[in-house]
Amino acid sequence: MKLQDKVAVITGGASGIGAATARLFVQEGAKVVLVDLNEEKGKAFEAELKAQNADALFVKANITSEEEVQNIFKETIATFGKVDVVFNNAGIGRVTPTENLEYAEWRNTVNVDLDGVFLVAREAIREMLKSGGGTIVNTASMYGWVGSPGSAAYNAAKGGVINLTRSLALEYATRNIRVNALAPGFIDTPIIPEESKEVLKTMTPMQRLGESEEMAKAVLFMASDDSSFMTGNVLTVDGGYTAQ
Repeated sequence: MKLQDKVAVITGGASGIGAATARLFVQEGAKVVLVDLNEEKGKAFEAELKAQNADALFVKANITSEEEVQNIFKETIATFGKVDVVFNNAGIGRVTPTENLEYAEWRNTVNVDLDGVFLVAREAIREMLKSGGGTIVNTASMYGWVGSPGSAAYNAAKGGVINLTRSLALEYATRNIRVNALAPGFIDTPIIPEESKEVLKTMTPMQRLGESEEMAKAVLFMASDDSSFMTGNVLTVDGGYTAQ
């Protein structure tokens, strides 16, 4: 197993890519900490995993709160004693023409999608330095590489995640902490409205949406020793979109 006895913290862990990653990590021997704002979904998923004899813990947290992010790691250490892997995955996004974009909406998007990623990564690094190392995988986006109309805040934040990933990777390269990022394309998750899916398929060269399970496999690669000489990298899994 690729993550035997590893402790993995997954933000946005109650649904979509986060939940698919948690399931795969458990299959690979990890103990998982599910972090989400949705307490109902989070507790239900925790119970589901425990029913399969997995070691799982749900922690409700808003990743834009420094105190709540610190509590994620306090709870993790108290329950499992360490943290080896962090999948820094929680995020939000919506399409709004820039002329109609309120500053409050801009700030909220950047706060969750960039500031929150920083806060989680910083606390993870603090714990990993104590224990001798670990791996961090940040969720960026193909729209961290290229632009798209109506998503100025989201695209700017995800571009920031990409360069944050590179900077952290260089800073901790000699201290046994690897930091990489996943840049998904259009993925078939509850975030995408049903009425949008056919259009998004036609925009993707492979003519389909990605699956959460496909993203989870990419995260597992970056989180495990399979990628032991890889840091500061952004793995783009987008069905060919950014090759156009």
